Amino acid sequence: MTEQTLIQACIRQERKAQKMLYEQYAPLVMGICRRYLKSEEDAEDVLVETMYKVLSKLPEFKSEGSFEGWVRRIAVNECLMSLRKNQRMSFSEDIQDYDMPTAATVTEQLNMEEILRVLDSLPAGYRTVFNLYAIEGYKHREIADMMGISINTSKSQFALAKERMQDILQKRGFG
Repeated sequence: MTEQTLIQACIRQERKAQKMLYEQYAPLVMGICRRYLKSEEDAEDVLVETMYKVLSKLPEFKSEGSFEGWVRRIAVNECLMSLRKNQRMSFSEDIQDYDMPTAATVTEQLNMEEILRVLDSLPAGYRTVFNLYAIEGYKHREIADMMGISINTSKSQFALAKERMQDILQKRGFG
């Protein structure tokens, strides 16, 4: 079944197609949720909310971009709403003209579990900005608009997240 056929079947409320769509995209969405949310339970809750929103908003998908990108955007927005709702994000002060350190090289390949542990050790603000910028590919201006912070706060949170991650990785023998 093609992606477009699957989407059309879901719009027609065909349960088998909805199940197929869920099974196809749930692992991707769960990965996104785990990067933003420390708790497995919170990530699962946001996964369910995201997939519900994807299925209910399918008629609004215009096929102008990739469907996966559309699902990812919904997942990121749901994660941000969850963080806002639970007021778990805190940001350090803006650092004007922060001089970013050079990246440390990782001599061993990290597995996903180790990466999640490192991300989980970051404060929510650092983790969220890092995910949005480094993994999702948003620009600092977009992050600032999405999160209601200044561009400088976004930049400093990213720089501080990178610095903290490098420290953690070095302490664990990866750099």
